[in-house]
Amino acid sequence: MKIKFCGAAREVTGSCHLITLDDNFRILLDCGLYQGGEEGENDGDGNPMKGFNEKWMFDPRDIDCLILSHAHIDHTGRVPKLVADGFRGKIYATHATRDLCSIMLLDSAKIQEYDAQYKNRKKPKAEAEVQPLYVVEDVRTALSQFVGYNYEQWFHVHPKVRVMYRDAGHILGSASVTLEIQEGERTIRLGFTGDIGRPNRPILGDPLPLPEADYIICESTYGDREHESAPGEVEHFVRVVHHTCVEKRGKLIIPAFSVGRTQEIVYMLDQLHRAGRLPKVPVYVDSPLAVNATEVFVNHPECFDHDLHQYMLEDDNPFGFNGLQYVRSVEGSKQLNTSQNPCIIISASGMMTAGRIRHHLLNGIENQRNTFLIVGYCSPNTPGGRLREGAQSLYIMGQNKQVLADVEVMDSFSAHGDRVEMLEVLKNQRASAKKIWLVHGTTDRQEKWRDYLLENGFAEVGIPGLGEEEVV
Repeated sequence: MKIKFCGAAREVTGSCHLITLDDNFRILLDCGLYQGGEEGENDGDGNPMKGFNEKWMFDPRDIDCLILSHAHIDHTGRVPKLVADGFRGKIYATHATRDLCSIMLLDSAKIQEYDAQYKNRKKPKAEAEVQPLYVVEDVRTALSQFVGYNYEQWFHVHPKVRVMYRDAGHILGSASVTLEIQEGERTIRLGFTGDIGRPNRPILGDPLPLPEADYIICESTYGDREHESAPGEVEHFVRVVHHTCVEKRGKLIIPAFSVGRTQEIVYMLDQLHRAGRLPKVPVYVDSPLAVNATEVFVNHPECFDHDLHQYMLEDDNPFGFNGLQYVRSVEGSKQLNTSQNPCIIISASGMMTAGRIRHHLLNGIENQRNTFLIVGYCSPNTPGGRLREGAQSLYIMGQNKQVLADVEVMDSFSAHGDRVEMLEVLKNQRASAKKIWLVHGTTDRQEKWRDYLLENGFAEVGIPGLGEEEVV
């Protein structure tokens, strides 16, 4: 059996790993979009990533099946291109992941189409037409190839390969993947963590350990640190809201991914509203995708944790309260940019690379009354990443803007476990795991996570580069 690391190698986005069995049956784990900055993207070793999304390290026609860990675009965003380029196999996912993909991939296709149209309007006439990575019709074809499964249910993708999903606690429907592979006289168990969530977070259940495995592909997003504790999180959030909306009379603008982060923030605001701790300012969720994703959340209560089920006995709509408005229309979003009234705006994307948040950034970053609250990981070359690092100016949509608004960072909202939380999920693997490969993280964080795992009793930990192959 061979493992080839075709994405998210020494980089945080573009998850994609190819498993080739001895009989040449090929299994793809995730098929994510690389999401980087606008100029000169690099991987964790400084190698250029330009063109990553257009190219493959394999022939899509040779892939026999695709297994998805969860719906985030950096794990699923190239699925329609895979299908358009010849993949005809089944796409395995949890039921909630399939439902989220049905809206997220359509949204992604529309962005691909719009971006291509925009570039074609701007390009010199002599240059070739820019083609979208994929179109809406490719998404519709891809969705017809999805097959859904529950957690804790073994199923076969090949006569000698069975697979099980287990709750990863990261976003709705997220899962770790365990593959049990029969090759000759030996049985190999390969675990893929996907993205490891966090214990004791709102809405979802806690991440569960994988079954004991021989080899593990493990994420490493926050392998170098520990997050702010939850009690401090709520008080910090309340202070930011009060300082921005009451004291400064400005806008609190929260870049947040439409799936997971937005619903968690809305749920917290719902609780603060019921407790009388939220100032009387309007709250806007300015993202059509977030509106649709919230409807998917409501349709999958089997993924909720005990606390949310109990809360819903008193409040049957944890994602809605007086003063909260979901904004679908472009005109409604534009009105938020011109309004001078204090408010809270939650808008996608979380890294501020696309979507309506770009317009809020353009129109709000030079206003000292405003605050931008960053609530999760942002790749270094993105606008969000540059704000996290203290940038004094940003080049946004063709304009150079000074950073005059306040910038706050709250990593406690992250849906990724920190090193202590990830170790808790992995600790049952100390005796069984012959080797762990670290993916989905920058090299500096992976090196610290590797050292932490070795200090805590793991035998061998590797950091593969893009395109590297391992034989097991």
